[in-house]
Amino acid sequence: MKQVLIRRGQVMVEQVPAPMLDQGHVLVEVTYSLISPGTEISSVQSANQSLISKVLDQPDRIKKLLGHLRSQGIQKTIAKVQGQTGQLTPLGYSCSGVVTQVGEGVTEFQPGDQVACAGAGIANHAEMVLVPRNLVVKIPDGCDLRSAASVTLGAIALQGVRRAEPRLGEIVVVIGLGLLGQLTTQILKAAGCRVIGIDVDARRVALAKTLGADAALNPSEVAIINETLHLTAGYGADATIITAASNSDEIVQQAMEITRKKGRVVVVGAVGLGLKRSPFYEKEIDFLISTSYGPGRYDERYEKQGLDYPYSYVRWTENRNMQEYLRLVAAGKLRLDKILEREYSLEEAPQAYSDLQNVSDKPLGVILRYPVSSDSAQFAEKMQTRVSLTSRSTIGKIRIAVVGAGSFAKAVHLPNLQKLSDLYSIRAIVSGTGTNAKSTAEQFGAAYASTNYQDVLNDPDVDAVMICTRHNLHAQQAILAAKAGKAIFLEKPMALNQEELDQLVEVLKETGVPFMVGYNRRYSPAARRIKEIVKERQNPLMILYRMNAGYLPPTHWTQTEEGGGRIIGEACHIIDLFQYLIGTRVEEMTATALAPKSEHVLASDNMLITLRYSDGSVASLFYTSLGASDLPKEYMEIYVDGKVLLLNDYVSLEMTGIKLPGWSASIQDKGHLDALSVFSQRFVDARIYQSLEELAETSSLTFEAVQLSTRTS
Repeated sequence: MKQVLIRRGQVMVEQVPAPMLDQGHVLVEVTYSLISPGTEISSVQSANQSLISKVLDQPDRIKKLLGHLRSQGIQKTIAKVQGQTGQLTPLGYSCSGVVTQVGEGVTEFQPGDQVACAGAGIANHAEMVLVPRNLVVKIPDGCDLRSAASVTLGAIALQGVRRAEPRLGEIVVVIGLGLLGQLTTQILKAAGCRVIGIDVDARRVALAKTLGADAALNPSEVAIINETLHLTAGYGADATIITAASNSDEIVQQAMEITRKKGRVVVVGAVGLGLKRSPFYEKEIDFLISTSYGPGRYDERYEKQGLDYPYSYVRWTENRNMQEYLRLVAAGKLRLDKILEREYSLEEAPQAYSDLQNVSDKPLGVILRYPVSSDSAQFAEKMQTRVSLTSRSTIGKIRIAVVGAGSFAKAVHLPNLQKLSDLYSIRAIVSGTGTNAKSTAEQFGAAYASTNYQDVLNDPDVDAVMICTRHNLHAQQAILAAKAGKAIFLEKPMALNQEELDQLVEVLKETGVPFMVGYNRRYSPAARRIKEIVKERQNPLMILYRMNAGYLPPTHWTQTEEGGGRIIGEACHIIDLFQYLIGTRVEEMTATALAPKSEHVLASDNMLITLRYSDGSVASLFYTSLGASDLPKEYMEIYVDGKVLLLNDYVSLEMTGIKLPGWSASIQDKGHLDALSVFSQRFVDARIYQSLEELAETSSLTFEAVQLSTRTS
């Protein structure tokens, strides 16, 4: 499908993989989309900024950059920056079209329904969009598809009005008469308010009067404060809604000056918030922020998972705001004919953005028009999930497909695959988002990008798959890969419960495909050095491992059904490391969890797990999310035969009671690169890697640890 993207600061239309239908979502063939002249033009201008300018604009990035340099080194930092500057950025967040498919669990929509869609990164300027159910609404009779494409801006305007709580007959000032301001003005008039509009653009001032504003003022022509007092009998406005976009603090200050005592000021647009205390305090003005489309915005459970807020308690959610806006349009309460001023075809999108930035008479609202599929062949072309990019020689190399192009895969695995280009050729990148799949494939030189896992399973030129998706997908995706005869490098964990773990193990035994789990710490230089030293020991090992994991909120995906919790998802690394260093089976395990006093701290994030092995060794993992972020994340002490080995966050290995040298490095090395080297050898000799039974035991131990901690917490 075709999509409007920013590439290195330039707007262009490119071919990207179409989205795949997902549970709780609807797939929509787009007919029209609206360019937001404020938000989107800011995105384009930001993309044109140099990297230095962006860092100076956001000083907090300097601290993050320095931290990344210290921990990862200059080469990985440069690679990360290059990846961010070269990525494809989608544009658009408001569109309309026709439903083509509905996902599992969706009953309120059917193929053929005309709908309007909202959401940044969702309702894109693209021929096909995949939209979660709470961000899509049916278009009512009387509202055409072209007008409905403005649904997101309409919902934003409506929510701003709701925050102002206007009463019948009140006087409301709207500062900023762009697209959002013109909609806000009309909604206020429909609510029975008297409206005063303010803007520096004479054309917008005139349009506001045409669309019903009782007065419209230009600061370059009149004294705003005096004129507003005159229009309000000296009292000031009951409420002021700011829909302007400016970094200046003067707009908010002006709003305070023209609003009456005990009035309300609502910020909808992006403005400076440097408030002077006197008018704000002396008038006892309510200062309010309007959050985009309404309640539900930025709540992943509402937007992505489709969990609605009860109607009785949250009357106006973002979805219900969208519905009401379209009802107002259908009823003729809002006029869009003079606001949606220009229309461009999809192919003309670069020109549309250029006009919005450069022409003197900038249009308020710009609509993009999409070609409608006239037959099944055209529709099938739009629905292609695979986009070819390069063709290069792969003779003698393992042709690998990376499934799941998240931040970890892009920061660690993909750069390492490039380093091992004598062993691997990156055949494909699969991601749920077409733009991410394509930009990642281009960055790392893959032959093609796809949104469909089945594309690589059906590809005879794929020898192996690297699965880096969210944890709940691991077991089933690995089962499918094994049945397709592909070798598998599976990021941890293997599974989220014993049942799916058993299913995976059974399929792996049946197929015999090369299989490896990304337990990289056993391949780190420090771990290998420890193994050399302790392998000739006379007595069992005593090991203490502290993981200062850092705090993650209970809503983070790793804590949900997608992630399975941090013991299953991360502590498995350390249990595997214990297994590697000790080399015998676990005979007994105890697990004790913290009993937190507040809900934001999870017991499952704070556990002490102790393992006793058949050779008498004892290993304890102290896992916590309560520590300070400036304390190194991982630390291990090993006691054996009068010797003590201290591992400091995979940067150094110190030893006492022994004269042999330890190990140190300038940057952290947790063994990710070496793990991939071992995986390549797995194709030649299955004996060089741990058994399937050992891998499965590590996951089973994490399941048991969680169960034990639940009983004791």
